[in-house]
Formats: sequence, structure tokens, C-alpha cells
Amino acid sequence: MNKPEKKPANKPAQAGARSSRPAAPRQQPGRASEHQPSTYRLFYALRVPADITAPLAEAQSKLRGNWRAVRPDQMHVTLSYLPAVPPERVEDLKRLGTRLTQDLPPLHVNLRGTGYFPNEGSPRVWFVKTEADGLTELAENLRAGIRELGIGTDDLAFKAHITLARKKGPAPRLPPLIFDQSWTAPGLTLYRSILRKTGPIYEVQSTFRFRGSASQTSAESAPTAAPSAPQEHP
Repeated sequence: MNKPEKKPANKPAQAGARSSRPAAPRQQPGRASEHQPSTYRLFYALRVPADITAPLAEAQSKLRGNWRAVRPDQMHVTLSYLPAVPPERVEDLKRLGTRLTQDLPPLHVNLRGTGYFPNEGSPRVWFVKTEADGLTELAENLRAGIRELGIGTDDLAFKAHITLARKKGPAPRLPPLIFDQSWTAPGLTLYRSILRKTGPIYEVQSTFRFRGSASQTSAESAPTAAPSAPQEHP
């Protein structure tokens, strides 16, 4: 009887033999785990103090429907918006803020009436108008200085206002409201706007104190006028 032929046993893999399976790619050292934006969204603004945001927050409580109210601690008056700033240019913007505020006295800011942007018939933003002597001139000087630095900014007409809420769907409008509060703004702030699904986060980059002497002229308010629609910013 013929004995069954024995099949040769598999030979053990030799030491140092290469596997046919491709190796997993190695993670490069120093690479950030999250994507970092190449430019920043920045804006110069006046911060609104807590004693002023309180009555504004009370007015916000009357909103119904799909209005998204701005948090009181994020209320501000935008003077200039810079949508795409390389991070290395932030120091130039800080020097500009310092230069333009060193001779300015604190600004006396008045609240006025509420309004809607772009219009009352099809509103996307609910705001309250603000006024202050010298505020428009400061905004214009900031924009001129930004252009001289070769950094892009908006060319929209400046309309001083505080955004109170943004509409995200069907929502009823509130009737016009008039506020008579005012405050003295001690300085200017450069903010970075960081977009999140829940809304933007405003991160302070630098603050610039108004270092000029207080004006001797009366800080009487200008006659109340119907608020004109501002251009919407962060």
C-alpha cells in the first residue's frame, strides 16, 4: 500500500521579511489636529456696559418666534469690520488703534430708537440706534487707516447701532421702542469674531483707552430722529 504523500509544512517567516500589507501612514509631527483658519474676522467696536445692556435685555424678552437675541455681554457698537485679516497683521491694527485713540476724549454715547435691517417689511436684524459726538469721525479714521495698511474692510456707510437680535425664521416684529439711556465709553476694543453653530463668539484682541482730555462743550443730545437702517456686521 502506498503511503499518502506528506505535504511540506509551511516555513516560518524569516526574520526581517517585509509584509505585503501596506504600512499605515505616519502622522507628521507638529500637525494641528484641527483646521486653523488662515485669516481672522476682526472688528473695532465700543463695548456696551452692563447698566446699559440691562434695559436692552428687558426689551429682548418681548421677542417671540424665531428671533435669536444677542447676549448682553456681547452687545457692542461696530465701527469697522475686517472680514479677512492675516494673523501677522493684527499687531499693525493694534498700533493703529493706539494711535487714533491717544488724543481722543471719552465718548458720550446715547441710545435712540429701534429699527429693522434691511427694512421693516422683511427684517433680518433688530437694532437700536446710537449717537455720539466724534463717533462717525473715529469710524472714518479707522477705515482710512486700515486701507493705508493694505487690509480689506467694508465700504458700507457707517450707521452706529447695537444689534439686539437676528431673525432665523418666521417671527413677529415689535413696535418701535425709544431708549433714553447713555454712557461714557472709555475706549475702543479690537475683537475677533469666531463663528460657531450656536452663534459667534467675540474674543478681545486688544483695548485702546481714549487718552484725550474731556471736552468742555455740553454733551447735550441731538434731537431724536427716526433710526436709519444700518449695515449689518458681527
